[in-house]
Amino acid sequence: MSKKIVIIGSGFSSLSASCYLAKLGYSVSIFEKNSTIGGRARQLKKQGFTFDIGPSWYWMPDVFENFFRDFNTSASDFYTLDKLNPAYKVFFKNNESILIEDTLDKIYKAFEKEEKGSSLKLQKFIETAQNNYEIAIKNLVYRPGVSPLELITKETIQRVGQFFSTISKEVRREFSNEKLIQILEFPVLFLGAKPSDTPAFYSFMNYADFGLGTWHPRGGMYQVILGMEKLALSLGVKITTNATVEKITVTNGSADGIIINSEKIDSDIILCGADYHHGETLLDAQYRQYSEKYWEQKTFAPSSLLFYVGFDKKLKNVNHHNLFFDTDFNTHAKEIYDTPKWPENPLFYANFTSLTDPNSAPEGKENGFFLIPLAPGIQDTPDLREQYFDKIITRFESITNQNIKNNIIFKESFCVNDFVKEYNSYKGNAYGMANTLFQTAFLRPKLKSKKVDNLYFTGQLTVPGPGVPPSLISGKLVAGLIQSNNKPTIQQPTLINT
Repeated sequence: MSKKIVIIGSGFSSLSASCYLAKLGYSVSIFEKNSTIGGRARQLKKQGFTFDIGPSWYWMPDVFENFFRDFNTSASDFYTLDKLNPAYKVFFKNNESILIEDTLDKIYKAFEKEEKGSSLKLQKFIETAQNNYEIAIKNLVYRPGVSPLELITKETIQRVGQFFSTISKEVRREFSNEKLIQILEFPVLFLGAKPSDTPAFYSFMNYADFGLGTWHPRGGMYQVILGMEKLALSLGVKITTNATVEKITVTNGSADGIIINSEKIDSDIILCGADYHHGETLLDAQYRQYSEKYWEQKTFAPSSLLFYVGFDKKLKNVNHHNLFFDTDFNTHAKEIYDTPKWPENPLFYANFTSLTDPNSAPEGKENGFFLIPLAPGIQDTPDLREQYFDKIITRFESITNQNIKNNIIFKESFCVNDFVKEYNSYKGNAYGMANTLFQTAFLRPKLKSKKVDNLYFTGQLTVPGPGVPPSLISGKLVAGLIQSNNKPTIQQPTLINT
């Protein structure tokens, strides 16, 4: 009889791990507290409009393809991808904007138009970024964060200086145009930290941006979740929703079950794919690895104020993805990381998937997703949400030269309190723990509990880090670690190397 594994949560990392573990012969059951699966990647449907509640950028398509290939399938077996052109548009002060299109040659021309000589500098920068990407994907991110020796390879030794410099320093060394600097610093925000705190090696995110492009799954990011669910079910994974885990039980130092609705569900191995901090609170105090002081001292990725808006007309002068950098980037970053407070003049992001995916809004109408990055843990009230919606919509109207306030059919919001309530997110963070130098690889919370046998963790707070592609990888890593520590009764082929 195969060993039983219980997985807490059903986000990207949990679904990923469930597929690998089921393939290896384990009996896998997922328990999700909410009524639908997906963790932060859920979906909102209202009055004919469809919104992705969480992740909205599809970058690093190779990582998704690697995942599905491990099961002799392809992403195209589950959803259809479209490469966006343009990838996104960036708005700046004085009604200036730059369009980032779908090929490097087009992007080089856009840079050259903005700053003479910058295209050659960008080519050199992207060449380094591509080399870093290949090293990261082939040699680093698929390692489980067990030892610092994982970071020591022939390639990383040659680039050791990049781990002690920062993205901000490297970009500003080559480029003087502030608009181009902001565009090049933007991708590392997906890693959850300021560019000035992110190691230069992470320029591989710029290759993910410019080199690999920006994609959109028809029907939205939730189609990826549905595809993973279909794969998991085909492998025999059982999924239960509306199942809030109240406790992880431990007997003789070993995790042996979970409590749901005061009833114990026995298991040989527990994998927590919920928020790591929350997962530890499900244990009695003596079994927790990390103190509250430990979490307090860590740098967390931002939270967000999100709005999902239905408009009764088509909008103009916007693209699928839009970045509004018409206010000071550094000031907003300080208001998130240095002196946490509500930003005076926030940068914001907006997407309108109905521009390229007509089925996401009724004919002749538009869906709008707006995001303001915020410091985690700050006060969240209905009045503040309304105040900031008015701020960004007023700016949006001015920048895009159109009136839209009277064309709003409805709007829904999601902020710090909702991240805590819906996802048990530490301080309401949206993206996990930031990838700073001292929160990278083996310096992140461990995949395997140091205090409890047969207890494991996966997701954005452990390795390799925040974001959707890293979450897929995290699921694979923890499955491999479980495989190496526990031999299943039914022997299956080992996990495919990537």
